[in-house]
Amino acid sequence: TPISLSLSLSLSLSLSLQINPRDYRAWYGIGQTYEILKMYMYCLYYYMEAQRLRPTDSRMVVALGESYEKLEQPAKARKCYMRALNVGDKEDIAMIRLARVCETLKDDEGAVRWFSKYLDMVRSGEIEPGEDVCFAHRYLAQYYLKNQRLAEADIHAHKCCEYKDTKNEGRALVRQIAAHRNSESNIKNSMSNMRRNLFQNDQSGSSSTQKRTRPGQGDASDSDMSFS
Repeated sequence: TPISLSLSLSLSLSLSLQINPRDYRAWYGIGQTYEILKMYMYCLYYYMEAQRLRPTDSRMVVALGESYEKLEQPAKARKCYMRALNVGDKEDIAMIRLARVCETLKDDEGAVRWFSKYLDMVRSGEIEPGEDVCFAHRYLAQYYLKNQRLAEADIHAHKCCEYKDTKNEGRALVRQIAAHRNSESNIKNSMSNMRRNLFQNDQSGSSSTQKRTRPGQGDASDSDMSFS
């Protein structure tokens, strides 16, 4: 069974560590075994030892970040993914993981920054497009819609429609954006009509006042009359 194989591999790697305790691959391999077994506290320990031996290897740091996520410690996971980007992300996965964990932490500024940068790198060919592309577009469409940046929201919403996993949400977002635009247009028209009516009323009132106060048109009072 997979569990039996994992335990056998773990035993083999443990023997390897007894021979060479500085073998980072053994520490990393045992960590992977415990991760398969969903024993995340154990895998975290072995990944930490592997990362200590290979401090500039992004794979070790990403593995640590994933373990922290599974242990529901997203703030620590974010630090790991930032570290992985700083040392050079060999597998091109730290950036999208960082964006997703920022989303989990309700860090809109961070999520927008990293989702946007991820999509830019996919477009430029620096990163191979993965299954997270559509979810990046979905997040950005929702964020820009919430902040009334409808042109940007519309771009990402239409991109969502190109992917199976986000097609329905994309269509719903496109409808919401159209509704917001119609609402804005109606408000602008109402304001324009209101200003026009106020201007017309001001002009009408000014004309009536001039007629009432035009000199020579009023009745003379007794005190103004003189007899010769």
